[in-house]
Amino acid sequence: MLSEILINVLASAILLVFGYFGGQYRERRSHQGKNLEEYESYPFALDEKKILYFDLRKFCSGVRYFLRHRDYFAARQLILVGEQNDVDNSLTGDDKAQYRKLYHKFGGDKILDDTAKYLENYKRIVRLIGDSFPDTGMEILLHNLTNPAKALYQIKNNVTGRSVEAPATNLVLDLKTRRLQNQDKLNYELNIGARKFKCTTIPIYRENYGLVGAICINLDVNYLKEEILSSTEKVNAFIKALCKTDMVLDENILSKDEYEKALAGKRHFRDFTTVAG
Repeated sequence: MLSEILINVLASAILLVFGYFGGQYRERRSHQGKNLEEYESYPFALDEKKILYFDLRKFCSGVRYFLRHRDYFAARQLILVGEQNDVDNSLTGDDKAQYRKLYHKFGGDKILDDTAKYLENYKRIVRLIGDSFPDTGMEILLHNLTNPAKALYQIKNNVTGRSVEAPATNLVLDLKTRRLQNQDKLNYELNIGARKFKCTTIPIYRENYGLVGAICINLDVNYLKEEILSSTEKVNAFIKALCKTDMVLDENILSKDEYEKALAGKRHFRDFTTVAG
């Protein structure tokens, strides 16, 4: 009797272990896959002018494929692409129904919510950098590119007149085009009527999701050249605002070599005068 009980307990334990590891294996398999770019149904293509465009037909093909073939990574990326290109308002009939089915199957609401939470730290970074350089004509902002129609997520030192939830409908395609061409979007000039800006856009890519956001810096060139440089008083006020601090700390951020030079009298990084020993 005792031996039968032991055998039954052992058999149950073995089944429990196999069941646990089998479940773990299935869970890992369900969260594996390839990047969306590796599929033929990747919904972006280049036109005859080598300009990237969103291909709605390929998008619908991808939706149907991932409803039949489970790829957790690529399906989530496709949902983000769909939201970035406002497919809910572009699709009709069965195409729209199929997309909504994919959206719910792979937890579209959770994907968007997780991405918003992921960008919260970038939101804080933008706010703190902006607060460090007030009244300088330098605007810094964060775009949440999972919702281009209301993309502007945070803005500090406003010089463009935009507000939170302003759209950025062309930014997704532009950044994807530049990534395809292996280009960075740094130090570019924008001339809009009488306004002139020096701009930098830094894309935010999230592992297993792709492009989710962007940090943008816009410098109001005419403000600096025509307003700030118009008088010595305004230049001094600008420098004062740029160098303004809230506290004084006792810590060293210099290299060992620069630290020794500072103690010997070196005043800035381009001070190349010989300091007498």
